[in-house]
Amino acid sequence: QVQLVESGGGLVQAGGSLRLSCTASGRTFSYYGMGWFRQTPGKEREFVASINTNSNTFYADSVQGRFTISLDNAKNTIYLQMNSLKPEDTATYYCAKSRTGYGTMTRGGYDYWGQGTQVTVSS
Repeated sequence: QVQLVESGGGLVQAGGSLRLSCTASGRTFSYYGMGWFRQTPGKEREFVASINTNSNTFYADSVQGRFTISLDNAKNTIYLQMNSLKPEDTATYYCAKSRTGYGTMTRGGYDYWGQGTQVTVSS
């Protein structure tokens, strides 16, 4: 069983920055890719970013150049640094563990999810 706990969400003005954290139980990152997704009410949960066990990263077009995913194996934690935030980035953000060593853009590629952390960007 893997437990993922997100933190770092909050309220920020447009143009500001936030860093989300996701701490996992066990040495998850040594064997599995990880991802960040986000969801707003009434919409599907959408891919934001992922990182593979070889540290290759992938981003949704909407966040490319503004968000950075990274990991700290010693702390069993992944991060999502979010810069130049926009009101349309407002959502609940979830971290997830991939079923394989690769992160994917599809929800079905992940088998464990955190509880989510709310990010609100005011205009």
